[in-house]
Amino acid sequence: MNNLYEMSSGTTWEKAGFFSEKVNVELALNRLDTNIEGMAAIFRDYSSEELLVKPAPGKWSKQEILGHLIDSALNNLKRFTEIQFLPQPYKVISYQQNELVAINHYQDLPLIHLLDLWKTLNQQISYVVKNIPPEKLDYPVDPQYENGEMRSLGWIICDYVAHLEHHLRQITGNQ
Repeated sequence: MNNLYEMSSGTTWEKAGFFSEKVNVELALNRLDTNIEGMAAIFRDYSSEELLVKPAPGKWSKQEILGHLIDSALNNLKRFTEIQFLPQPYKVISYQQNELVAINHYQDLPLIHLLDLWKTLNQQISYVVKNIPPEKLDYPVDPQYENGEMRSLGWIICDYVAHLEHHLRQITGNQ
């Protein structure tokens, strides 16, 4: 894994983000596009049983992790567009990830439906990000971390891709 996406030691994404290095939106976009093209192949090698098994009580199955990535894409597409026109600094509103996974019943949906939805959302994210004027990448964002640290739109984009890759490593077991 490129060290651009190293996780901060001892912290969680909600507290400090996955992304800890210098912002490189072009590299993040290249990685996002690569992941979009390779997502179906990741799931091709798993049986239905392997996709639906939960490793422990309260943990998501591989299919539910994909559902969580759909929720993440929905929320971040909204953020990436709103940051460009709402008052600054933009305040990130968190979402209830466990509740969304449960209410959307990702465990019960056909895998192809989930893969198509994830791919379409991320293609739109890629399109939106590629059309962000460079000066807007520096727009301030308040991720609402406990330490009050401010970030930029460019950082939020890179963190989205790092978060995605973190969960892909969970799915494939390449932690």
